[in-house]
Amino acid sequence: MRLIASYISGLIFGIGISISGMANPAKVLNFFDIAGTWDPSLIFVMGGALIVTFIGYRFVLRRPAPTFEASFKLPTRSDLDLPLIGGSALFGIGWGIAGFCPGGALPALGTGRSEVIIFTVALLAGIFAAKALQRLSASRAKAA
Repeated sequence: MRLIASYISGLIFGIGISISGMANPAKVLNFFDIAGTWDPSLIFVMGGALIVTFIGYRFVLRRPAPTFEASFKLPTRSDLDLPLIGGSALFGIGWGIAGFCPGGALPALGTGRSEVIIFTVALLAGIFAAKALQRLSASRAKAA
């Protein structure tokens, strides 16, 4: 049942990303091009997502536990640290350069376009490199 729920959630997300245009890098890049061919339509996509999330969290967090887990896994930290700020900056820069974010690129993989595949390979390489650097940093801190 958990697998079916995951599949349905991913399918709805992918369809929404595709319909909204967020899988189209040209549309995303035009959103960021305020001084040129600005396309403000993604503001409504993001605003709609925020409203749905705000309302959804209010309903879901009233439950004693999630449907397929023993407890909710919510962030416990609220401080802003260098990894969070640096990661956010890298995410935004990458999104602005490539026109893809992970959420938009994964549904776009189905198109088979080379730029989507290259982006996704680079995304995975970055994830593995970041994990390796975190392990190296942790082992050095432990040794010191």
